[in-house]
Amino acid sequence: MSLGGARERDARGTRLSCIRGAALALCLFAGPAAAAEMTLKAAAASSGRYFGAALDSGDFDEKPYVRLATEELSAVTPENAMKWAVVEPARGVFDWRAADRLFAFAQANGQKIRGHTLVWHQQLPAWLTGGTFAPAELRQLMIDHVTLEASRYRGADYAWDVVNEPFADDGAWRPSIWLQAMGPDYVETALRAARAADPQAKLYINDYNVESAGPKMRALYELAASLKRKGAPLDGVGFESHLVAGSPLGDMREVMQAFADLGVDVAVTELDLRIKTPPDAKALDTQAADYAKVIGACVAVKECVGVSTWGVTDAHSWTPFFFAGYGAALPFDESYQPKPAFFAAIDALTRAERQ
Repeated sequence: MSLGGARERDARGTRLSCIRGAALALCLFAGPAAAAEMTLKAAAASSGRYFGAALDSGDFDEKPYVRLATEELSAVTPENAMKWAVVEPARGVFDWRAADRLFAFAQANGQKIRGHTLVWHQQLPAWLTGGTFAPAELRQLMIDHVTLEASRYRGADYAWDVVNEPFADDGAWRPSIWLQAMGPDYVETALRAARAADPQAKLYINDYNVESAGPKMRALYELAASLKRKGAPLDGVGFESHLVAGSPLGDMREVMQAFADLGVDVAVTELDLRIKTPPDAKALDTQAADYAKVIGACVAVKECVGVSTWGVTDAHSWTPFFFAGYGAALPFDESYQPKPAFFAAIDALTRAERQ
């Protein structure tokens, strides 16, 4: 069954997207620009934003996956291909094949690339985590890695997640080899190295559980404010948004605006909304409503430049492997068919155009 099976035309010949029989009862006319294509990227473009997803270039041999990624996305994030353990598995031995393949795909399809990620506490090579390096050596290794990777793709990346997940949920600095070696200054050091290596790219700090006010959100806010006061090259803050459908998230717009008021862009960078599996119609409707809320929060904040999901189809998703009993977190199901969340996303992305 093709993706067109859920898309119909009204009496005027304008394409509509309809869900029948679900409690959400969506039958959306998303305005002329979005209705002409009814893709996520076209809907996002109607408000000057991008819609992206994390992709794995290892799945590019799967034709439905490639078709979906090509038709629906205006931005891509490498899921694992650019992480340090992948690109330098042994010291001084590099493997850029997966990253290069993803970059070639994105460039061939005119898609923005969000480089992910330069400095993180996870997915580090064993030679690094198991080594006996002095603090000054670790600092230089980090700078060298940021410089090498950012320089390789200089001018090709729209943005970099330079530092990923620096805080624990209680707002304390997350323990890492970087914090141990350099203290909190490692963040500024990484940002300055990235700016020197790729001057035109937008530089982000990216984290999860910062979508609502709380200790972790406040810690990230204070870090961003401090970096801006110092003149450090911070251009954006990423809200990962790995969420459980049905959980309250009423202040996301206000939180995003608070960060934007510091003078940075904001973006939803890794959105998924997991539900219990197998999902029923009610769960899918709840999920769709929450997709609309999260995307609506972005659309309501001028400085929110786009939305990316962590994956595009439930056929390739991390959630079932990390959250027992949960999954079905993405806009397309395991058969690559659009779910209520897809249509809710279209509606949220184009709502401003219709008002």
